[in-house]
Amino acid sequence: MSQRTDYIILGSGLAGLSLAARMVKSGLLEHQTLLIVDKAPKQGNDRTWCFWEYGKGFFENCVYHQWPSLQFYSEGFEKDLDMYDYSYKMIRSGALYEYCYSILQGCKNVSFLYGEVSFHQSSRGNTEVRVNDELLDLDGALVFNSILTKEPEHRLSLKQHFKGWIIETTSPSFNPNKATLMDFRVDQTEGSTFVYVLPLTETTALVEYTLFTANLLHDHQYDAALRNYIQQYLGITLYEVKETEFGVIPMTAAEFEFYKNGMYHIGTAGGQTKGSSGYTFQFVQKQTKSIVNSLLHRQKLQQVPAAGSRFHFYDRVLLELLVNRTLEGREIFTRLFQQNKAHRVFKFLDNETDLLEDLGIISSLQIVPFAKAAMRVM
Repeated sequence: MSQRTDYIILGSGLAGLSLAARMVKSGLLEHQTLLIVDKAPKQGNDRTWCFWEYGKGFFENCVYHQWPSLQFYSEGFEKDLDMYDYSYKMIRSGALYEYCYSILQGCKNVSFLYGEVSFHQSSRGNTEVRVNDELLDLDGALVFNSILTKEPEHRLSLKQHFKGWIIETTSPSFNPNKATLMDFRVDQTEGSTFVYVLPLTETTALVEYTLFTANLLHDHQYDAALRNYIQQYLGITLYEVKETEFGVIPMTAAEFEFYKNGMYHIGTAGGQTKGSSGYTFQFVQKQTKSIVNSLLHRQKLQQVPAAGSRFHFYDRVLLELLVNRTLEGREIFTRLFQQNKAHRVFKFLDNETDLLEDLGIISSLQIVPFAKAAMRVM
């Protein structure tokens, strides 16, 4: 299958489309070509991304709703979080897909190839890519892969799995300017478990039941937990479920290589899902922005910053505690938000703090179990 091009992006999810849209908007593709390869075009609201952000971002036009105020709940503790200049934002995938395709389809140097994508090792050690069993010509192209072919294996691994309902009530029940970031008052038998509530209007909200555990639940268990939370903690008995979403995000201490077997790996496939929290959206944006800046300035892509080694170490320590249930997520995150200003926690979880700021955050946590876990993962 010969389709010579300067750049190839494998996968058109968040990472692939973010990189492609940034390439076009930067002017990089005025005289170069891009081929995007995937099974089918992305469309519809198949997922939701939520993240905190300082100021306006690249996808500001796609923001479905944002909240200037957040709350945190745990047993015997609740707090209105000090957001500083951060906003907590929601982007629904349908809007992002539509926005990206409008940018890409307006560029004559972008083309698409759809079919079943498979990967094979060549005799030279590089990865061959086939689309509908036909070999894709990668010669001369910079290849970016966002397709995670298999979950990495590591003893420190969990799944962040969640089921959410968008519910509509018969009377005003929510404050659309205030969301619940985490509510740990729910049962913790399965492992670290919390609910977040994102009001969209006075009568509609996304209620999401989330766990950090090794195994998924049966569908009826998520449903029962959602029903119980809505009644017990929101005090709502009359409502209609308008939409449902379900997802699984890998949380792992495994190391991901940015460049391997002739291609650069981006998104979750390139280690941009934070191992200790599952957050992905902003890490993808930072990575794709750095890639485009490097290409524009003709810099080596190996200079694109990876997650700092000390932050990967922090993630391993937290996963060590969660996997072995030495400390539960409820204990850790309660102490984190109890002892620190929220905007500093956000900066820390975004891997943007300096070492002095790290020490301030870490010293507020449970010193003995964290120190023992650190020794075990060193």
